[in-house]
Amino acid sequence: MKAIRRFTVRTVLPEQLQPLHELALNLRWSWHPETRDLFRSVDPEVWAATGEDPVRLLGEVPAARLAALATDRRFLRRLGDLADDLREYLAGPRWYQSAGQAADVPLPAAVAYFSPEYGIAAALPQYSGGLGILAGDHLKAASDLGVPIIGVGLFYRHGYFRQSLDRDGWQQERYPLLDPDELAVTLLRETDGTPCRIDLALPGGRTLAAHVWKAQVGRVPLLLLDSDIEANSPAERDVTDRLYGGGSEHRLLQEMLLGIGGVRAVRAYGRLTGHPAPEVFHTNEGHAGFLGVERIRELVADAGLDFAAALESVRAGTLFTTHTPVPAGIDRFDRDLVARHFGGDTALPGVPVEQVLALGAESWRGGDPKLFNMAAMGLRLAQRANGVSTLHGEVSRSMFSGLWPGFDTADVPITSVTNGVHAATWIDPAVVRLGAAEIGADRAEAAMTTGDTQRWTGLERIGNTEIWELRRTLRAQLVDEARRRLRASWRQRGAGEAELGWVASVLDPDVLTIGFARRVPSYKRLTLMLRDPERLRALLLHPTRPVQIVVAGKAHPADDGGKRLIQQMVAFADDPAVRHRIVFLPDYDMAMARHLYPGCDVWLNNPLRPLEACGTSGMKAALNGCLNLSVLDGWWDEWFDGQNGWAIPTADTGDGVLDPESREAERRDDIEAAALYDLIEEQVAARFYDRGGDGLPHRWIAMVRHTLVTLGPKVLAGRMVREYVERLYAPAAVAQRELAAAGPAVGTAGVVGAAGVVGTAAEAGVVGEAGGLETGPTAVPHAGARELAAWKARVREGWPAVRVEHVEADCPDEAQELGSSLALRVQVALGPLEPADVEVQAVSGRVDESDRISDGCLLALKPVGGPDLDGRTRYEGSLELCRTGPFGYTVRVLPAHPRLASPAELGLVALPPEASGMDAGLLR
Repeated sequence: MKAIRRFTVRTVLPEQLQPLHELALNLRWSWHPETRDLFRSVDPEVWAATGEDPVRLLGEVPAARLAALATDRRFLRRLGDLADDLREYLAGPRWYQSAGQAADVPLPAAVAYFSPEYGIAAALPQYSGGLGILAGDHLKAASDLGVPIIGVGLFYRHGYFRQSLDRDGWQQERYPLLDPDELAVTLLRETDGTPCRIDLALPGGRTLAAHVWKAQVGRVPLLLLDSDIEANSPAERDVTDRLYGGGSEHRLLQEMLLGIGGVRAVRAYGRLTGHPAPEVFHTNEGHAGFLGVERIRELVADAGLDFAAALESVRAGTLFTTHTPVPAGIDRFDRDLVARHFGGDTALPGVPVEQVLALGAESWRGGDPKLFNMAAMGLRLAQRANGVSTLHGEVSRSMFSGLWPGFDTADVPITSVTNGVHAATWIDPAVVRLGAAEIGADRAEAAMTTGDTQRWTGLERIGNTEIWELRRTLRAQLVDEARRRLRASWRQRGAGEAELGWVASVLDPDVLTIGFARRVPSYKRLTLMLRDPERLRALLLHPTRPVQIVVAGKAHPADDGGKRLIQQMVAFADDPAVRHRIVFLPDYDMAMARHLYPGCDVWLNNPLRPLEACGTSGMKAALNGCLNLSVLDGWWDEWFDGQNGWAIPTADTGDGVLDPESREAERRDDIEAAALYDLIEEQVAARFYDRGGDGLPHRWIAMVRHTLVTLGPKVLAGRMVREYVERLYAPAAVAQRELAAAGPAVGTAGVVGAAGVVGTAAEAGVVGEAGGLETGPTAVPHAGARELAAWKARVREGWPAVRVEHVEADCPDEAQELGSSLALRVQVALGPLEPADVEVQAVSGRVDESDRISDGCLLALKPVGGPDLDGRTRYEGSLELCRTGPFGYTVRVLPAHPRLASPAELGLVALPPEASGMDAGLLR
């Protein structure tokens, strides 16, 4: 009989055990081994049965056991010490507080971090893959460093799917219902105790309402919006049903709730708790892009700004991070669908629907005018943007170059911050203990937290025997876990217990173990290793140097192509001849990963280059002494050094994107698979089994030690978050403050843009003759934003008249000597603009056969005198010839303003007519 209503009955803990609730509701337990050990000691069997989830543990542990613990003085002493440790962790100063004291200007009071998914712990399944795990690691590292971040996301009642296999190896999905009362979350409530509610207007007079659940991630609050509440109709209740589910409108509503509703949730949280308002908003991928639209609405309503000035203020304090290396990975919606949700009776006050549509327009050559592009909106709403590895930064600049026409790809204002992983989450405790035995526990903890390279010094002294014994222990743990999971999988597939005796001999703790686990889109090439099945069998069954492989991964529920790849892998692994050497483990999640990364000797990654934005799974493996075997893509492209693993050669076809059915794609995969087999046989396995007289593989151990010492501090999320703070958050906060500060009205023809509407400035009595603005007795709020918007409008209007009319240099025809210089003279027509509005630059450097400049050097030319009779201004400068060989130069004119984050920000540039070939400025 089915219940008509479901609810949770919570355990009442004895008073002495009340701190257990405090520890269970702060997700720091997920990366704090001592707290996890405490919960395990409450009842080891229940701890294992509940998936190592403290909240569920406390709900299921027998009352008699709790009563016994309430009188156990040793347990109570441990409990008190850990509760005190948590309170000290939450309240004490950390890196950010020390950095703030040393900074010339205050660091951001708070940062709001928006992401569609978060991988904090397996007990809070709100993630699907790398994007969510990265977001979770970002919050954890921010907590460890004391960075005042507020996380914002959605609460999915079904999370992402759980994976199993049918008898034929076809992926099956199920979506267990998540009860928030059984999770480490609490409901955000108003002061009168009622749930805090966030409302969004929808077409047809409907309302999308949401409650806000708060997960406490160490020091960081994570706000998760939940639409499954009684105030909503069934359709609206399902908006947050599952991660990345539903059709186009369903996804749009999810992203509106994340962006617009997320900002409103942040405001409510600040109002109810006194948390400082964020000065910087960081959107992790384009899914949350509508947060900028909501912040524009706020400024129009609360500060009296027009759209243009509000846009500038919002952009100054916004950072956009892209994780997507291909246009197909970007969310795009039908333009009419977006118009319906942002126009008419659902329009946001002060935010015209035409302006919203313009933010997401694919206005570049080859773009689709019928689509609304979330990444384009994210970039237009953010003054700062980044990719997630050095190579991905290059890929992103190329992919989004259409937003900055006329600029070389290198000038596109997208930087990069290479991802990192949260060490305390992903390092096996045995690895930590080994390191702590050499450099001390406090120093080991600081090394994992801060990414300070010096704190890792000393690990190189760890002995060969200790390293090798640790690696075998971790490998044996993985073998046990793989056998347990494999048995459970076969039972789900319909096998009887009597059929599964062979599982006890699957894998071997003394055999070279390769791991491959990730999502299963086609570009990650799960089945590349199956390209030559006989060659793979020979590697697995080699009589003296055998290899074993552990494989895991999920395909998107709608991706039948990915499911077919999994089925092919399972079919191969089911073969009785090799099933003791290769296994596919279904339901890849954080719980599995905790065993998989430490237990593998080699981590395999063979995507199509350059389609892997970063690829952090190899980082987690490296932290445990696992060596990487990877295509030079993502982070591996910048940190592979020849001693920390192996690089799989690539059959470069230009852009890496080929029709998978094409002859070129077939040939590429054949070549790269053959290279992979050769590497495994001739280098990887050969080195692993090359033993000295003491039975140890000394050269292999040297690579493991080198990986731990050199890659360890680089791959940390602590290093990543520090880079975000220093390079992006802090400058964004400064820019936001400058534009938000009150000041005298400045400019002409109306402070708020070309329309000439003065608004607040006029009310302050600062309008001079002919609409000019003068300093008055009353400061104008957001004066910097108003001035910058007016300046941009003026520059855009006048830019068509800006021209480079003449370039000359004192340069004879013959070759020039290194170290000599050229006197450049340039005539520039500025039209209605002033010299202060622009910068005239000489760009010089080595040129290729088509006269394209590479690694260009910039020289700012200086204006000489005023405009001549023809209205032209002369600029001069001395160009140093600093390189030998083919050398060239050109000149360009760019908008210049002290509040621009990049000269390319406006997408405006004026070049000489001959600049496309650069013949006039070529020196050989």
